Amino acid sequence: MAYDVIVLGSGPGGYPAAIRASQLGFKVAIIEKESLGGVCLNWGCIPTKALLKSAQVYEYAKHSTAYGINVSGAQHDFGAVIKRSRGVADKMSRGVQFLMKKNKIDVIMGYGKLKAKGQVEVTAADNSKQIVEAKYIIIATGSRGRQLPNLPIDGKNVIGYREAMALPTQPKSMIVVGSGAIGVEFAYFYNSMGTKVTIVEFLPRIVPVEDEEISKELEKQYKKQGIEIMTNSTVEAVEATGNGVKARVKTQSGEISLEADIVLSAVGIAANIENIGLEELGIKTEKGKIVVDKFGQTNVAGFYAIGDCTPGQALAHVAGKEGVNASEHIAYTEKKFAHAPEGIDYNNIPGCTYCTPEIASIGYTEKAAKDAGYDIKVGKFPFMASGKASAAGATEGFVKVIFDAKYGEFLGAHMIGNSVTEMIAEVSVARKLETTAHEILNSIHPHPTMSEGLKEATAVAYGEAIDV
Repeated sequence: MAYDVIVLGSGPGGYPAAIRASQLGFKVAIIEKESLGGVCLNWGCIPTKALLKSAQVYEYAKHSTAYGINVSGAQHDFGAVIKRSRGVADKMSRGVQFLMKKNKIDVIMGYGKLKAKGQVEVTAADNSKQIVEAKYIIIATGSRGRQLPNLPIDGKNVIGYREAMALPTQPKSMIVVGSGAIGVEFAYFYNSMGTKVTIVEFLPRIVPVEDEEISKELEKQYKKQGIEIMTNSTVEAVEATGNGVKARVKTQSGEISLEADIVLSAVGIAANIENIGLEELGIKTEKGKIVVDKFGQTNVAGFYAIGDCTPGQALAHVAGKEGVNASEHIAYTEKKFAHAPEGIDYNNIPGCTYCTPEIASIGYTEKAAKDAGYDIKVGKFPFMASGKASAAGATEGFVKVIFDAKYGEFLGAHMIGNSVTEMIAEVSVARKLETTAHEILNSIHPHPTMSEGLKEATAVAYGEAIDV
């Protein structure tokens, strides 16, 4: 079977790459070993947001009297919550199936392995094998949950994110190891459902990639919600007990023992680059990732790689853009596209965490800006002063902006609060357009909205604040 382009993996990088290649006039096949849409759509981004929405609705019901609404005896059905989440994922996966048909892309189900230049061997579920060929191959094999040697995932006592999304019964208590996006999202979900949650984080603060003030605010809000947080701590070992697990935790003041029904390991991800034929073809890897140039090209002609298996941020929206760029570069090489795609600015990638309160950030943190040598202006607007936040009953958090003091360059923004994941795109576009503080201050933001918090924070940075 011969194609122009083969895409290995159908996640949020793979399927956009396949669609864009088809739009550009190529004959395309996509190879998928499990479900169209990959981890993000089936076991990551989408179903977790469905779980978090159920938790949020339950929280509203429990606190409805704050809005003048009396809801008595609000209860959740854990099984129904999980079922809804799986239904949302299944619907989205069927949507990708439709897109493949619409764009005349052949879907080949099975495990793909690179065999030679322009060749992929596909092993189907019944162990039958076939060779498919193409001039160009885009590797989009994604990632999986990373496992620590002293914390092996057994699916029963120690689980990963996949098991956490579909537990048959709700645990009464849970230890979450790791406080990145996955860890804090599941911590919020299970705590809201009534599980006693303890977060154990190796580093000095939770959500450690965020600005320090964001970390402090989330820790404050989580403690209010009843989540126990242990930073500067590591889980040394976990052993099964008759009723659950016992974790030996090393803290700064010594070792302690924690007991819970279950442990969720959320200690990051590892790229899926093993056993796909990279070594045999001499495709270069470094630090567990495939090395690529700004167009996604590997060191071996005809092979591209995108998404979580490459060094950029492991985010669905990054993978999608990398996939489109790879296909456009192939088309440019084949004289089917007028220009080479623009390389991605990896310092202008929005990061979003969908716990409550939400977190959204982009660009430099305050510390990173100072370390880079910038003289900065910083503005911070608390949602406590926002009319829309007060009306919504969600005044937690703030917007923090960072500008270069000399030229007004928009260096970064960090937000925590209600709906901030919907607000961060404005900053992404503003920074792409090289917008300065002056343009933000003179762009009229609608009132009352959460988004006007961005303009208000900018006003604070320049001593022009009206509402704080």
